[in-house]
Amino acid sequence: MLKKIIVFVFVFSLFSCNEKNHKIKVTILQLNDVYEIAPLEGGKVGGMARVETIHKQLLQENPNTFMVMAGDFLNPSLLGTLKYNGERIRGKQMIEVMNAMNFDLVNFGNHEFDLKYKDLQKRLDESNFNWVSSNAMHILDSTKTEAFYTKNETKKFIPKTFIKEFKNTDGTAFKIGFIGPTINSNPKPYVDYGDFYEDSKNAYNSIENKVDIVLGLTHLQQNQDEMIAKMLPKIPLIMGGHEHTNRLIPVGNSKIAKADANAKTIYIHRLIYDTKSKKIEINSELIPITDKIKEDKKVATIVNKWQMLLNFKIKEFILNPDEIIYTTKEPLDGRDTPIRSVQTNLGKLISRAMAYGYDDKVDCALVNGGSIRIDDQLEGNITAIDIFRVLPYGGNVLKVQIKGDLLEKVLKYGKLKAGNGAYLQRYNAELDSKTKQWLVNKKPIDKNKIYTVAFSDYLLKGFDIPFLSPKNKGVIKIYKPSKNEYAADIRQSVIVYLKNLNEQK
Repeated sequence: MLKKIIVFVFVFSLFSCNEKNHKIKVTILQLNDVYEIAPLEGGKVGGMARVETIHKQLLQENPNTFMVMAGDFLNPSLLGTLKYNGERIRGKQMIEVMNAMNFDLVNFGNHEFDLKYKDLQKRLDESNFNWVSSNAMHILDSTKTEAFYTKNETKKFIPKTFIKEFKNTDGTAFKIGFIGPTINSNPKPYVDYGDFYEDSKNAYNSIENKVDIVLGLTHLQQNQDEMIAKMLPKIPLIMGGHEHTNRLIPVGNSKIAKADANAKTIYIHRLIYDTKSKKIEINSELIPITDKIKEDKKVATIVNKWQMLLNFKIKEFILNPDEIIYTTKEPLDGRDTPIRSVQTNLGKLISRAMAYGYDDKVDCALVNGGSIRIDDQLEGNITAIDIFRVLPYGGNVLKVQIKGDLLEKVLKYGKLKAGNGAYLQRYNAELDSKTKQWLVNKKPIDKNKIYTVAFSDYLLKGFDIPFLSPKNKGVIKIYKPSKNEYAADIRQSVIVYLKNLNEQK
């Protein structure tokens, strides 16, 4: 009887080992759209040092842990606009932090191409992690393109696909292929976006037979991710970015996962692959990054170095950058797509503050959506430094006397430019949906009247609106504020306005 029990235990153990041996677990930590390395909302949410703590915990749980970034991290940021060692930072802080965190794989987002090519190449060369790009190519001249590259000791072209093999201690192996399409929403003379749809299909077909599964690491609009999922139904998971708000969207047998921007949340995907049945199980968990998570000391040291530089520079403008100046009950929307397409509550607030900077002694106020660079939403407690994040370039608010016919032309042009930086966020100027007339002070514009308008100084340079410049005869007079006026810096106008609102509560 004892022999039978021993034999049974041996056979059961052997079966259990075999059962264990043909399964392998992989953990993927996903971030997307991260522009800020430090915590936000007064330290309550986000922070890359906190993410690294989670990363190290996952590595202890499973050495087969892989950390990815689904695009948009080099720009925009307030830090990126500052100078360090004589040149603009332009995402250098992100690369240093991500190198310290040992990121495994990243894809281009549209904001990576905000940088001039020479600055982008510097960041690529500084990166110690892998890149993938299925469609974005570097334009060399009118007839030739090539892949972007990194160059540390040797030049390494960024591949259209990426393959990673994971192994258990018993030797069980599992190969994952990645494709990485990027949205073509940021045209630049040095970038050829190709056709992300066809390029994704070609990239997938090139590795399908070389790996066990293919995953997406994308930076596309949700509807575009859904197109990819439907076109390539064998992809079980698409890890994407671009929208900035978390979502987990089922599409057939696949799903699309996007975390919140600026590491307010991260996604953890736990994969279990059966090498015998060839079946994959994926459990996705959204993890909030809050002040309850301890900061990793190594990464925190780097973050603090950059934050000290930021605070030093900001104090040239405002003494207490971390002061809470306003608390909002609803998110203030400064995301790129809305701010350049429709009136948002943040756009209205900024233009309203521009008028406040002149004691409301203007008829209306206009600012180009492209000046608002946060590409995020402000929530809860807002600090002075948040306003600098929103408007990193600052600039005067000009008080301009302008003829009604030119003002109407400016407003029409801004409306036509929906989707671009020239779209105008407005205060006290609106389009009557019924009459299709532009109204100021709720009255149709009188083409012969002289109006007093608060403009962001960038608009009077003629870059966004070519005919709006001091040379235009419709521009009668321009008042430039003195240094001690709130309007001397648009950010100061907003900060003072919000403080005033706070006091009125």
